[in-house]
Amino acid sequence: MMMRHKILPFLALVMLVALCACRNTSQPNERVGLDEAKLISIENKEGYTKVEITNPWDTTTLLHTYILVPRDNELPKDLPEGTVVRTPVQNVLVYSSVHSSVMGELGASGAVKGVCDAQYFNDEMISKGLADGTIIDCGNSMQPTIEKVIQMNPDAILLSPYQKADYGKIKDLKIPIIECADYMEFTPLGRAEWIKFYGELLGKRDLADKIYNKVVADYNNVKEMVSSKKLGKPVVLTENVISGIWNVPGGQSYMAQFIKDAGGDYPWADDKNTGSLTLDFNQVLVKAQNADIWLLKSPAIRTLADLKASYSLNEKIKAYQTGNVYVCDTNTSHFFDRFPFHPEVLLMEYFKIFHPGQEIDYELQFFNRIEQ
Repeated sequence: MMMRHKILPFLALVMLVALCACRNTSQPNERVGLDEAKLISIENKEGYTKVEITNPWDTTTLLHTYILVPRDNELPKDLPEGTVVRTPVQNVLVYSSVHSSVMGELGASGAVKGVCDAQYFNDEMISKGLADGTIIDCGNSMQPTIEKVIQMNPDAILLSPYQKADYGKIKDLKIPIIECADYMEFTPLGRAEWIKFYGELLGKRDLADKIYNKVVADYNNVKEMVSSKKLGKPVVLTENVISGIWNVPGGQSYMAQFIKDAGGDYPWADDKNTGSLTLDFNQVLVKAQNADIWLLKSPAIRTLADLKASYSLNEKIKAYQTGNVYVCDTNTSHFFDRFPFHPEVLLMEYFKIFHPGQEIDYELQFFNRIEQ
């Protein structure tokens, strides 16, 4: 009996330690689990968080290393090399509505104090801030107005990097430039997972995890519907010819992945490119003349007559002949703001379009079937 009394407290202690370990999900020197994102790593250290961005154009090198330090803490000694960012960031210059949108979803829209390319921001909060002067218009993203950037004195600049980017005079201001390479990820969920990085920057780690976990669950539910039902597999064509050039997603791009996951057959599925393919009309016609569904993004094309007027040979494509053409008006649909961090919504959109006979509780948000 004495032995039993000694063992019980010991077992209780073991269980308590195990429970604490399960609850404490942000221990120092712990790498944050990233399931899909391939271009970023996040590691919690003693007193700071280290974030490494892989160079999308040379994956053997790093694009940038960030050292995130809570703004109320003293800087730890012997920090590794990298750009120090005090978190949560509170005064941010944003180049893209994609990132102001995700900041808003994380409950940190108030941190947006300046924008570039203001004409491309459709968010009401941004428009109101620009009107009342609480958000500064810093001009063109390719050549921001330095005086206005200095005036707002941001603690971080969020922008989308490009190959061999220089950033001009902005880099001389010694303001942390956050290179948001999420758009270079290889899968829809990979890009969406970058919300964890923005959660770290904004002091919204738990909320970012919650949002991402819901996205994954909803995305996988749609994939499960596709695999569990005996559905047809429509051939899907995207985009349209402009000035003699037709850019279509490469076979390994995340847009091609969307089509596959939604149960579509993509004509360039065997292609190995992760970016876009630059083709002419004849090259597209050879591969996709018998496309069952045609998805394109344009604020100007609303009818089949508009589509034919833009290029007369468009009428040769089967989807044109059957009227299965769906257009996204990018000026009004919030497509580019919404889908990067909510791929489950676009996947459901594609599922609804590809399999119209399926009864699902979803109304199209981005695409509309073209008028005759």
